[in-house]
Amino acid sequence: MGLSQGLIGFIAIASLLVSSSVSALNNEETSISKSDFPSDFAFGVSTSALQIEGSTKEGGRGPTIWDAFVKLPKKIMDGSNLETTIDSYKRYKEDVKLLKLIGVNSYRFSIAWTRILPDGTLSGGVNQEGIDHYDGLIDELVKNNITAYATMFHFDFPQALYEKSGGLLNSSLVQHFKDYSEICFKTFGDRVKNWITVNEPFILAQLGHDIGMGPPGRCSDRTICPEGDSSTEPYIVGHNLLLAHAHAAKLYKEKFQKNQGGQIGISLVGQYFEPYSDSPEDKAAQKRALDFNLGWYVEPLVFGDYPKIMKELVKDRLPVFTEEEKGLLKGSSDFIGINYYTTRYAQSKPIDPHAPAVSYLADQFVNETLYNKNGDIIGPNAKPSLYIYVYPEGLQKLLEFMKDTYQDPKIYITENGFTQSGDTPRLQAINDDDRIKFIQQHLYRIAQAIKNGVKVNGYFYWSAFDDFEWVEGYRVRFGLYYVDFKDNLLRVPKRSAAWLSKFLQGL
Repeated sequence: MGLSQGLIGFIAIASLLVSSSVSALNNEETSISKSDFPSDFAFGVSTSALQIEGSTKEGGRGPTIWDAFVKLPKKIMDGSNLETTIDSYKRYKEDVKLLKLIGVNSYRFSIAWTRILPDGTLSGGVNQEGIDHYDGLIDELVKNNITAYATMFHFDFPQALYEKSGGLLNSSLVQHFKDYSEICFKTFGDRVKNWITVNEPFILAQLGHDIGMGPPGRCSDRTICPEGDSSTEPYIVGHNLLLAHAHAAKLYKEKFQKNQGGQIGISLVGQYFEPYSDSPEDKAAQKRALDFNLGWYVEPLVFGDYPKIMKELVKDRLPVFTEEEKGLLKGSSDFIGINYYTTRYAQSKPIDPHAPAVSYLADQFVNETLYNKNGDIIGPNAKPSLYIYVYPEGLQKLLEFMKDTYQDPKIYITENGFTQSGDTPRLQAINDDDRIKFIQQHLYRIAQAIKNGVKVNGYFYWSAFDDFEWVEGYRVRFGLYYVDFKDNLLRVPKRSAAWLSKFLQGL
């Protein structure tokens, strides 16, 4: 697409929006404005390399575990692959201009590990073409006055390193990630001042090593996974990822932070839980679910160790940090990124301390359910998503829980998004008033949390563009820009993009 087409479309949609039905959604939540946030608040959008770049065999890029996983039968719902996605590797200059058109001041993207180190290791050689690519992207962001937030590991673990070492299960991950992160800090740190080490270690542990729905596809159920142990592997993966983060953060803080003036953190799954009922058992289940999901990662970063309930229930299957590692972890994150999409009810299951170890999910002794005791659903489904049920108040509750529980950390909302069906016709898809309402409601909840003293410093909508969405492939659309996969990947701004542009202008 030529940028002129995008401008024409954007202007047309913006004009329609002035008198659209969205303006009629005039209640407390949807009357949120930019002035309700601090002047230095980061308003941005998020993407990841694997989901938008394509060019999987170009530019010296090495294969990732996702490249291998998508080739397996029935793993991706629509049978799609990563070879092209939305071709942003070749079109990044155009895409940055489209971000500029919206008016966001920040952009969270990820650097593909295997574009920098094709086999994942320093000894395997550094790929200059990959460095040149991200130099170009970052320079383009600087040119357009958009602040970079760079994630170094967003699910795309190097396939060669997995085959050689066993991947995230091997503690050698820590050194390899440290080597890779040092290249990133040295090469891009003069312009990138906001670093995210790992995106959603919970997903890497659970999907990849407990239920086998993501790569490398390991679990205990042999009807699903050829190998794996759901009772131990998720904890080993989480442990290694926490230490990889901590060592990379220590390197940054000691060697680069003072001169470069940046900050480093991690992005975590931020699902909230409401109790299934008012019973003491269900309220305890709510806290247990939060500890096993968010606390699993935040408590080591804040207090230096895992939540007490995890240690009590998981026992010797939960790895142990040395005193030195506890000191390394504690305070290693300058901020916590939260990826919030939904909430569930937590219903208690009887705790049998002598029950055989089965899986991470079973260890929580919690039933995650969409309905409470009275039969009320947690919120409307963002169809056709299998996961997202809209519950904006859950975000505010989660943020206030974090303030009260984890020593008042600095927080960014690094992902928050709403889906449409992938086969929605273009003209219908761009009229996405439900997405506008979704963003308004969540921004309102963030503003309320800030008023209540939570240190929220930014909001990044997921995603800037329709993209490849992991196990769902292209069957869902998250983007502010519609990508027409039948018309040369044409980018067309949705009404949500136009609304956000007006919001950021204070209109």
